[in-house]
Amino acid sequence: MHVEKSLSLAHEGVMAMLTAAVARAEDMGQPQCIVIVDASGVTLGQLRMSGAKFLSLKSAGTKARTAASIKAPSDAIPEAVGPAIAAATDNAVTRLGGGLPIYVDGHCVGGIGVGSGTADQDKDVARAALAAIGATEAP
Repeated sequence: MHVEKSLSLAHEGVMAMLTAAVARAEDMGQPQCIVIVDASGVTLGQLRMSGAKFLSLKSAGTKARTAASIKAPSDAIPEAVGPAIAAATDNAVTRLGGGLPIYVDGHCVGGIGVGSGTADQDKDVARAALAAIGATEAP
């Protein structure tokens, strides 16, 4: 067949994810940068909360695109190959923690990247966003 059916994130889902991520970041007292991309890495939504590190917006986007591309958390890339992959992709791939794929009904529909806190804080905020739309980080 020459055509495939696929799921995609709607803007309502992106807004719900951003809202949930901001709420979780506020609860923990850690301003965050949040980026949500579709399965092809196109940015659907992003926000830098007041007080978040401005350079973390770039790393959050890279985490989101990495997670969507590899269909796994960004920190799943082995440490030994991280620098080589970053160099080979002109820093478009990272192994920093905080990027999660977005799975709905077993299909990867995108990725979310969060940055400005610790890797554990970033992942916690990303998981809150996934929960807002009933998504998971694994099929």
